[in-house]
Amino acid sequence: MANISSVLLCFSLVIFTSLANAARTIKPNIANDSQFATRNYTKVCDPARFSDLGLDMKDFLYCDSSIEVDKRIKDLIDRMTLEEKALQLGNDAMGVERIGLPMYKWWSEALHGVSDVGGGSSFDETIPGATSFPTPILSAATFNETLWKVIGQAVSTEARAMHNLEHAGMTFWSPNINVVRDPRWGRALETPGEDPFVVGKYASNYVRGLQDIEGQETSEDPKHRPLKVAACCKHYAAYDVDNWVGVVRETYNAKVEERDMIETFQKPFEMCVLEGDVASVMCSYNQVNGLPTCADPQLLKETVRGKWDLNGYIVSDCDSVEVMVDRQKFLGYTPEDAVAQVLRAGLDLDCGKFSPDHVANSVLQGKIRVSDVDVALKNLYRVLMRLGFFDGRPEFDNLGKDDVCTEENINLAIQAAREGMVLLKNEDQTLPLNPDEIKSVAVIGPHANATTVMIGNYAGVPCKYTSPLDAFKEVTEVIYETGCESVACKNDSGSFPAMQAANSADATVLVFGIDLSIEAESLDRRDLLLPGYQRQLIEQVALNSKGPVILVIMSAGGVDIAFARDNPKIKAIIWAGYAGEEGGHGIADVVFGKYNPSGRLPLTWHENAYVNMLPMTSMPLRPIDNLGYPGRTYKFYNGPVVYPFGHGLSYTTFKYKVEASKKFLNVNLDKFIKCRDLNYTQGVAKPSCPAVLIDDLSECQIKIDDLKFSVEVKNTGNMDGSEVVLVYWVAPHGILGAPIKQLVAFQKVFVEAGKSSKVDFKLSPTKDLGFIDFQAYNLLAAGTHKIVLGNNVAAFPFSININSH
Repeated sequence: MANISSVLLCFSLVIFTSLANAARTIKPNIANDSQFATRNYTKVCDPARFSDLGLDMKDFLYCDSSIEVDKRIKDLIDRMTLEEKALQLGNDAMGVERIGLPMYKWWSEALHGVSDVGGGSSFDETIPGATSFPTPILSAATFNETLWKVIGQAVSTEARAMHNLEHAGMTFWSPNINVVRDPRWGRALETPGEDPFVVGKYASNYVRGLQDIEGQETSEDPKHRPLKVAACCKHYAAYDVDNWVGVVRETYNAKVEERDMIETFQKPFEMCVLEGDVASVMCSYNQVNGLPTCADPQLLKETVRGKWDLNGYIVSDCDSVEVMVDRQKFLGYTPEDAVAQVLRAGLDLDCGKFSPDHVANSVLQGKIRVSDVDVALKNLYRVLMRLGFFDGRPEFDNLGKDDVCTEENINLAIQAAREGMVLLKNEDQTLPLNPDEIKSVAVIGPHANATTVMIGNYAGVPCKYTSPLDAFKEVTEVIYETGCESVACKNDSGSFPAMQAANSADATVLVFGIDLSIEAESLDRRDLLLPGYQRQLIEQVALNSKGPVILVIMSAGGVDIAFARDNPKIKAIIWAGYAGEEGGHGIADVVFGKYNPSGRLPLTWHENAYVNMLPMTSMPLRPIDNLGYPGRTYKFYNGPVVYPFGHGLSYTTFKYKVEASKKFLNVNLDKFIKCRDLNYTQGVAKPSCPAVLIDDLSECQIKIDDLKFSVEVKNTGNMDGSEVVLVYWVAPHGILGAPIKQLVAFQKVFVEAGKSSKVDFKLSPTKDLGFIDFQAYNLLAAGTHKIVLGNNVAAFPFSININSH
């Protein structure tokens, strides 16, 4: 174990606790030999560092910044032996001291703030914490693309500041962009919800915030574009079962239809790569149609690396290569077979030691070529070059402790929490409460004094906490009762004190819900109900409350609270997600009207009966009629719900007026393009040319005009507020397999009371109005399409006529 003095003198490129052999001390990203005791190096290619190693940097072309980057990388790789190359293919890349290459720890996390999960980043007296923003499910509820990017910028600035102080790496395996296909999934808190378009938009904006350096957002040579930090979109692909009635992610085989793969499971990743220019993609544990994702060349090499042209590296979920052999028993593979297959498939880095331990033998056994190993290393070192691992990144050198947990970032965390709050119910305009009239509030529930619950998982150490109890105390007198000591709420022993408190206060705020003991990584839910005696306690307190009752729910996935929705004693309901370190301020600011709520649900809140209709392992999104399985997500399910996707109220009212530039489109095909058939419901008249393959239009360079329209949003109430304009596309009537509706655009707009604001939209028919048919063709259909705003607040038809040659 390294001693304290040597740890303090280590280099600043990735956090590392110590090497067991203690032959040399290694701290953050650069290995530091025990022979130097006075120097702190912030980059690999420092002449003094090489001198301390007994080397001359001039002898190493990979440190000559005047040379083309790829030639530098080749020089570095060519200097390594096979065994040395293999040792660089794990998340703890061991480095090669004899050529001046230090160790690097690839695994850091930044899901909603810099985390200490993974070992690449850490907290102590020097950096006691970092800003913990709301978990992604609540940030997604803001539907604010600018906010998503700004949060990413704040997180990466704190990461770079911590990096300079030897407390953070530069490669962060975030965000999680798997779609919440089933409401029972335990990792819903980590994701932006159930809609692949929203998930993709969140991913691309958050990634841009993390990665982009101002003024260098684009480049003629994107493979070498400088990076602030490197993000990673995970877990690819069709991963959304963790641990459900004995089915676990490590051995689960997701049986996925191609159309679902294209339009749902791959869509966010495609957007993350093409729009976000993410530097990494992580493949998942599960199999897809019998093939482990990390071993599937069609998923990795052909799609991520080929079709989408990833500018970065592909990494496995931790130990997933080993899982192929030890748990999946895939094709009876030996370790050498497995590491060969994943490298051929396009994997570059193994989160684990399996590849470093077995790649050399795999080459010696003739199962893989050294050149395949070299390709992986090239992809990895390109990213490190872009980050300044070798040459430094001077624009961030001045960042330090004062740039972490800044007042600006804490205020941003408050704003994000406010914007994510979703007002589900507000009978009789009970909210906002007037602090001049409400002199006391009973704050009751297992989450009334929540702290760690609000930061979810992959959380690190926050700057501070403001619990709901803390925030309400800043506004008025508070009477506090837990009611239940935990969300399990195993008995009703706290009911009477809670009822007494509610009977004594001018208003009652009930803060209930679930937490990581109910929904988490490796823990899927069995039902959608509040645990234990929570419902009974809520109803008892509501019945005995002297003043209005407001119910606040902390959760990621939806909860069946139809009983509260329909209870006239419960006047208002707020969904607070897991709102980060400043979640208490977010809740209190909405309750007392300091902020007018504008959040919208990023997933459907189902009735509990829904989960009894189909197993979690049924992967199709569309209904399976012969089995009686309903569809999934708002796109394919139209049954009863507690609250629908996109639901959210305001303290003011809005009115829409739509102006469209045109409401029809003629598509004239040439002789090289054939009409495509579609299946319709019985009795629906079929157009003479039902559809056209969108790829055919692109290849034949047939220009299709955009659909442009504007929405005038008028605030017809008495309070300033923000409105989320949700734009849905509805396919022509009767097309089998088409979604019920599909979100194609959204914008958030602030409108002062009594005033209006105009929002412009532009839709591409080939990009936004197409759908995937049962043959996995991407088609543009003829007929009358419909553009719908919000929950049918406004709508207009748009006709497409396809004329064959």
